Parts: sequence; C-alpha cells; structure tokens
Amino acid sequence: MNRTVYGCLLAALVAFLFVSLGLNALQFMTLVGSSLPGLPVQPEKLTEKIVVSGKTGVSDRIVHLDLEGIISSMSTGGFLEAALPSVDTIKRSLEQALEDDQVKAIVLRVNSPGGEVTASDIIYAAVKKAAEKKPVVVYMDSVAASGGYYVACGATKVVASETTLTASIGVIMSSTNYHELYGKVGLAPQTFTSGAYKDTLSGSRPMREDEKAYIQGLVDTMYDRFLGIVSDARKVPKDVLRNTVADGRIVTGRQALDAKLVDQIGYIEDAYTLARELGAAPDAMVVKYESQPTLFSVLGMASAKAQTPAKVEVDFTSGVMPKLQPGMMYYLPGSYLH
Repeated sequence: MNRTVYGCLLAALVAFLFVSLGLNALQFMTLVGSSLPGLPVQPEKLTEKIVVSGKTGVSDRIVHLDLEGIISSMSTGGFLEAALPSVDTIKRSLEQALEDDQVKAIVLRVNSPGGEVTASDIIYAAVKKAAEKKPVVVYMDSVAASGGYYVACGATKVVASETTLTASIGVIMSSTNYHELYGKVGLAPQTFTSGAYKDTLSGSRPMREDEKAYIQGLVDTMYDRFLGIVSDARKVPKDVLRNTVADGRIVTGRQALDAKLVDQIGYIEDAYTLARELGAAPDAMVVKYESQPTLFSVLGMASAKAQTPAKVEVDFTSGVMPKLQPGMMYYLPGSYLH
C-alpha cells in the first residue's frame, strides 16, 4: 500500500516537472521569438462580453469601449489593463473591431478630464482612422474635457449627457519655482548647460523673459493644433471658437450642444441606438472587449512583486489628484495642476 502511494507521488512529481519544463521552454521560445527581427508577433485577441443582447439569430455587434481617467502613454498591463486602459489597449481594441466583419459600429465611452498631449493625439488619430471605416459614436459620461474632448473630435458623432462637463479646449504647462526657498536654507545650485534654454523651467532660478516667451510659444502651437482639430471636426471657424468656448472654460453638455461641440443630448443607451442606426444594424447586440491575463503574465507579475523591496508610503492625493510631470504639456483643466 505504501509503495503504491509513494509510486503515485513520484509519478505526480515527475509529471509536474515535465509540465514545468514545458511551460518554461514555451515562455523562452515566445520571448526569443518576439525579440527576433522579421518574425511577426500576433497580438493577443481580446474576448467579448455581452452587455446588451441583440435579436435572436442576429450576429451583428456594436462594440463598447471605455476611455477612463487620465489619458497617459503609461502602460499598466496585467489585471489593471481593463480598468486603466493604455493608449495601446485602445488602439488594439479599435483595430480588432475594424477587422471583425460582424462589428457594425463602435461606441467609445469617454469619462476623462484629459491628459498628456501626445497620448491624447494618438488616441484621437486612432479614433479618426476607425471612423473612416466604421461609424464611431463617442458618449461623454461625467467628464470629457480637454484631452477627453480632443479624442471625441475623431468620432463620427458625439453624444453628451445634460450634466456632462466638457470642452476645456486649451493647453497647460506648469512648473514650481523654489529658488527663494533655496536662499533661505543656504543652498545655491550650480548648473552647467550646453545652451541658453537647456535648463528652462528649472525651479532653482528665476525664469528669464525670453524663456517665458519661448514656453508660451510652445503652448500656443499646441493650442492652435487643438483649435484646428475642433474646427475641422465640428465645422466651426477657428476665430469663432477662439472668441467663445475655446478659451479653456468648461461647459455642460447642453451648452456644448448650443456651441455645436456635440451632436445630441442623451445617455449611453442613446449612443447605442445611434450606433445601430449608423451601422445599419438595428438588432445588433452590444459587446465589450476584455483582456484575459495569461499564465505567463500572472507569473511575471508575481515574480516582479516578489523582487520589489517592501516599503510603506502614505499618499493622501492618490486617487484624487493625478501625479503630473513638471514641464510636460497636458490637455487638462487648470485645476488638475494645483
């Protein structure tokens, strides 16, 4: 009896060893293959979750995507990817929706105050590209301001709620000057630069007038691009926008409709209805894409967590105020920088 038990245990250990070796070999081949030039890497296919059922026997789909929180080029990965979608996740979702013949239209729910200039521009370009092939309806949730509105300009149609806060058309760049504090504590920085503007926005010294003009010029250039995108999307002259709602102010959904910044007032269900109409799919179901973490990603996260030294931090602003980088341009309301 004991020999039988020991034999079973030994067989189980041997089987586990072979499975472990097989998984490690597969992971190694995947990593090596993805790093070799010329070898195509197939992106992970997202799975579908039905949100609203369609008519029985109808395979037409409306894909619902979410753009939530601060728009950033930072990639979260793993389990947080669905909750905090990165630029790559949004692009990958749009591409999959375009490749699927059963998808007749896309609804992009935006609940974001904006974020990084370049990240917002990349998502806008991806939305605009998708809208050239299939209808894309943006639904503005609680807030779709600045970079959030920038993204919406790429869509076929834009739906806002009465209580949506949107617009905030503008660019902001900020830094903190602490050179007087240095003087009080007896510190004197020494900086060596290769040019007059290399340490522009340094907080350790007063900013020169020519530097202020230089930075303002950069902000104005980005603002003019933002203004042009809104003007082209909404068919409103740039001068009209500049002299009315494009001065950085936040407006409600109703005010945005009056200013021709959105197409209609409604809720997410109205966005679904509009998408079905534009996609000629009145009986289509509504689905969401989900990213399923693989065994390797889970093991990789666990390994990284195990290797990270433990530390205790108390951050009273976490989840309330985003951690923005000094000297970086943002499409965000000014209140997010203070």
